[in-house]
Amino acid sequence: MIQEIHTNDAPGAVGPFSQAIKVGNLLFVSGQLPIDPATGEFNSDDAIAQADQCLKNLAAIAAAAGTSLRNTVKTTVLLTDLSHFAEINKVYTGFFSKPFPARACYEVKALPKGAKVEIEAVIALD
Repeated sequence: MIQEIHTNDAPGAVGPFSQAIKVGNLLFVSGQLPIDPATGEFNSDDAIAQADQCLKNLAAIAAAAGTSLRNTVKTTVLLTDLSHFAEINKVYTGFFSKPFPARACYEVKALPKGAKVEIEAVIALD
């Protein structure tokens, strides 16, 4: 059975998609932009601060589904400038620990709303 997950503690979708979908033992979280849910605006123009906000949004959605980032199995990180890779890894390790989730990281030409970072995840449910 497919169940939509939504929380006001993370920004709403900026298109025709859900924040997350719960199916079986997995939570599929849509790519999170660095939008502060309290203001509806980007938290910063800085890629490192944006990555931090993206991960906070992922954590809020995981909590709404009854799980946490510690159960993350896979993430995908999208960056508009791969030169921020090492700095973003430092932020990333503040949210994840060993065993780290599997991950893909890509440089892309552009992201929605002009973001510099977007992060999506697949998370196991408790």
